[in-house]
Amino acid sequence: ADICFTSTTIPKMLVNIQMQSKAIGYTGCITQMCFLLLFAGLDDFLLAVMAYDRFVAICRPLHYTIVMNPQLCMWMVLVSFVISALHALLQGLMVLHLSFCTDLEIPHFICELNQVVHRACSDTFLNDVVIYFAAVLLAIGPLAGILYSYSKIVSTIRAISSDEGRLKAFSTCGSHLSVVSLFYCTCLGVYLSSATAHNSHSTAAASVMYTVV
Repeated sequence: ADICFTSTTIPKMLVNIQMQSKAIGYTGCITQMCFLLLFAGLDDFLLAVMAYDRFVAICRPLHYTIVMNPQLCMWMVLVSFVISALHALLQGLMVLHLSFCTDLEIPHFICELNQVVHRACSDTFLNDVVIYFAAVLLAIGPLAGILYSYSKIVSTIRAISSDEGRLKAFSTCGSHLSVVSLFYCTCLGVYLSSATAHNSHSTAAASVMYTVV
């Protein structure tokens, strides 16, 4: 998911830097936007699934192999992919109904949904409603799952008597928490902050964190 996610943005960005040309066609822009939404959404859900995996491993270690069986893992990945694909398709179809001027400049290094929609020449009220509703539903939901899982994990770790046991349990969550902080928080901040501000430079800078770093 991460390889596909970065492959939708970084190659084009490197070509722009090398060729000193920032042009992208209409079809290419819409295609990049849809794949960006697909794999960003998939990453979003997989981070929540990984948090649940850590919750079971630390809080229910004796039942881990039973709970996290291959069938459940397959279904969680499949559901995550289907929801992400439907969301990307919906947003893509919504953008296709907008009218754009002939000469359009997007103040961003990628065709991000917010930037594309806000450069349309037609009314974008319905698009904004769908964007913010999807951001709340698809971002706050997994975030709530992550926070709940880690609240239980912290309670379990605090109950461990030995310092070595606490360190071992928490070390399994360190990399996941780092990815959540870099990817999830900046991605959510970019989409929710656009409701009150339109600073393209800060938006682009924040986007680098979850698209490149």
